Amino acid sequence: MAASPTLRRRRVARLLFQQRERSGLTAKAVAAEAKRISGKARGWSESKINRLETGEWKRLSIDDVLLLLDIYEVTDEGEREDYTRLVREANQKGWWATYENVLGGGQLIGLEAEASSIRSYQSMTVPGLLQTESYARAMATASAMGETGEVERRVEARMLRKAVFSKAQPPAFWTVIDEAALLHITPELSDQLEHLLDVSRHPHIGIQVLPVAHGPHAAMTGHFVIMEFPMPDPPVVYLEAVSEELYLESENQVREYQRRFDYVQASALSVDESRELIRTRLSAL
Repeated sequence: MAASPTLRRRRVARLLFQQRERSGLTAKAVAAEAKRISGKARGWSESKINRLETGEWKRLSIDDVLLLLDIYEVTDEGEREDYTRLVREANQKGWWATYENVLGGGQLIGLEAEASSIRSYQSMTVPGLLQTESYARAMATASAMGETGEVERRVEARMLRKAVFSKAQPPAFWTVIDEAALLHITPELSDQLEHLLDVSRHPHIGIQVLPVAHGPHAAMTGHFVIMEFPMPDPPVVYLEAVSEELYLESENQVREYQRRFDYVQASALSVDESRELIRTRLSAL
């Protein structure tokens, strides 16, 4: 399986931050030392160190990373080679880079590509990874609010995302979908309900529906996605607003959403009951 540049980027950034923390140096002190060692008065600054540690760079220089490792006194050749490999992988481009004009940075797709487990709660829509082409097109058209120039590229990218389920080791995907999302599916989009019934038989996919009749619940404030990865990468929580994406990584934040998902899952119908509710909704269209 090809490494996800997105995940590698986050790993390099996290490791550089951890190395600086262990060294006891401030970002300003590291920048000053980098200037001294490199002999360059320009090119190194406190803001650059901060960008490197948060992954806010387009392409990372291997030489820059090795210079930082010198400052942090990382001398083991094996460890330095690991960093070099990570930087090379982080500088690659995933297929989603072709769709930057409709996907932005594509971080979510890059993380999905290597996730071992994905759990989501969806309040008003079917999860992107389970959408049919017709439903994805209807969603993209509605979101475009009349500006339909990029709708087909959005749909194409959405369909390509589903390739994660075709991998030799696909992620374990579990979703709780609010019944409200199903109520927004019109007769011409009935294939979406049929698709949910089909994929619910997939050994790696679990679908539960949270009935509107159950009243208030632990995730009333909106949908979220929890992604977990093989070691050593930590879990990430993804939140989406109208015009921005937010990624949470602190242990406390992730733990809070994991707990919230557990509560929502406990409030939802069982997998079999959910399948029956979807069938009932499909028959009613």
